[in-house]
Amino acid sequence: MIEKMKLLHITGPRNDIDRVVKLYLDKYDIHFENAMTSLNNLKNVRPFVETNLYKETDRKGEELKQYLEVSRRTDLEVTPKQAEEIVLEVYGQLEEVVRSREELNGKIRQLREWMAQTAPFIGLDFELCKLRDFHFIDFRFGRIKVDNYHKLEQYVFHNPYTLFYECNNDSEYVWGVYFVPHTHLEEIEAVYASFQFEDFQVPEDLEDTPLHAFEQAEKHLREREQELESLQMQAVELVKAREQELLAACECLDCYCRNFEIRKFAACTGSGGGGEERYILYGWMSKGDAEKLQREIAMDEKINCVEEEPGDDPGSKPPTRLKNPGILKPFEMFVEMYGLPGYNEMDPTLFIALTYTFMFGVMFGDVGQGACLVVAGILLYKFKNMRLAGIVAVAGVWSVIFGFLYGSFFGFEETIPALWMKPMDNIMTTLMLAIGFGAGLILIAMVLNMINAVRAREYGRLLFNQSGLAGLICYGFVVICVLLFATGNGLPATILIGAAVGIPLIAILMKEPLSHLVEKKSRIFPEGSKVMFFVEALVEGFDVVLSYATNTISFVRVGAFALSHAGMMGVVMTLAGLEKGNPNWIIIVLGNILVACLEGLVVGIQVLRLEYYEMFSRFYTGNGKPFVSFKKREQ
Repeated sequence: MIEKMKLLHITGPRNDIDRVVKLYLDKYDIHFENAMTSLNNLKNVRPFVETNLYKETDRKGEELKQYLEVSRRTDLEVTPKQAEEIVLEVYGQLEEVVRSREELNGKIRQLREWMAQTAPFIGLDFELCKLRDFHFIDFRFGRIKVDNYHKLEQYVFHNPYTLFYECNNDSEYVWGVYFVPHTHLEEIEAVYASFQFEDFQVPEDLEDTPLHAFEQAEKHLREREQELESLQMQAVELVKAREQELLAACECLDCYCRNFEIRKFAACTGSGGGGEERYILYGWMSKGDAEKLQREIAMDEKINCVEEEPGDDPGSKPPTRLKNPGILKPFEMFVEMYGLPGYNEMDPTLFIALTYTFMFGVMFGDVGQGACLVVAGILLYKFKNMRLAGIVAVAGVWSVIFGFLYGSFFGFEETIPALWMKPMDNIMTTLMLAIGFGAGLILIAMVLNMINAVRAREYGRLLFNQSGLAGLICYGFVVICVLLFATGNGLPATILIGAAVGIPLIAILMKEPLSHLVEKKSRIFPEGSKVMFFVEALVEGFDVVLSYATNTISFVRVGAFALSHAGMMGVVMTLAGLEKGNPNWIIIVLGNILVACLEGLVVGIQVLRLEYYEMFSRFYTGNGKPFVSFKKREQ
């Protein structure tokens, strides 16, 4: 069902808005409308413009909370001004520690980068300061891929002008340094480049052997990390000394900043010269919450709250909030996928819950596989909160029911007796029943469309739409005639058939001028040539008749998939050798899993298609505005 709403006009002194929000509005789910949109024609109304003075302080408070256990709570209460003073005082005391910590982090980062540059060459047991004293020998540090290194070794072995010293290696690269006389540098560099040798720069301040320097750097790194840990503990102790005050201040500022956003929806009125400025808030609340709020603020002289019924203010469209029992909650997902119902429309959640799961069971009737769907759906819905899993669980119940009716258990057709019939033994009956069932659902959808038309006061749609009264009479009479013919009974007189089918069909073709006439509009026929109107009406009439037929025949898939399931499981049993008396149970298990997954997915999609295209499109617009709680939106 759709929850009943009330439109509230809340006004009070401008400087009292934060108290009202914190004391009253924060307790309820309320969907705010922009007050300026409704009051833009008034000259003395302007937007509620104000600067959030505590936004930066709130950010600093969030930084300080990182040093505390966020699950802790406090009973202290402070004003926003007091909260600002507390946060700034603690933040100021912490600034020196934070600055020292940032400097130390920078040193640690530089030290790690230095170690990363040095690490590949720790195998070189030679002081680099001595290497730099060479006058006639050049050297290059770098790395080369393992495959190319083996080729390079052959070259170095036969070339007297270069020497390669391996320092380190892994599965992909070899790190090292090569030496070359200064007179042959360009020639040897070109050769090493051809082997894809990549030059690496070692730190310029590296004077000792790489290994010894690396060990010294590790020692310095540990010392810096200990200093950092000490500073962290110092910061935590400093903040914890003011823990209760700080938690209260952060809670106050967070609440203030969150509620400050309400000003975007508010308007202000009142003269600037001596008169008191007042705020105006427009918001939708459920009828029950609105009554509770009115009782709460009854004795508060600073607040004035006026209620309006939906429709009293034509400029404000009521939002839609679905309210259904827990078992129907998962099916709201399908409704939301198509579009929320308008406030005055019927909530189709119950309809789709019944029809979707029923048709799924008809098309996927198997006791064993259905029971697996129930168990898997319940577990996933309970532990993962997956709405689709909840739908699968309910659909699985119908699969079990129709499994007993068909006498099917994991594809075994003889294990349990069929309480009704076996689809493969009654193919035509199964298909005809599916079409008849579809015709019944289409008639129900037409009735629902008429109810929605009455709620929306669209009397043309009620009387002359192809899913309205005219369509119900026309289609319903054809269904009755087909039923009489199928059961061997006589048909009504030809004149009665012509009148019952022809007159409603003509009304459907002329729905636009007839709707204008009923609704007392000034123009009966639409603009343009009347000849073209009648030509378009004839084409539309052909389309209406064709759609009645195709929509009805579309339900044959309900029976077809019931046959398909039995046929696919029959193939699995044949492949497993069931007829020979010694079945292959691995094939049976894997076949059941494959059929359950594949056909379950396809059946689920096909049933949803029937819901949307054959039924929802007849009675449901899905143009509702979602109810967005300000409290939940800001969380």
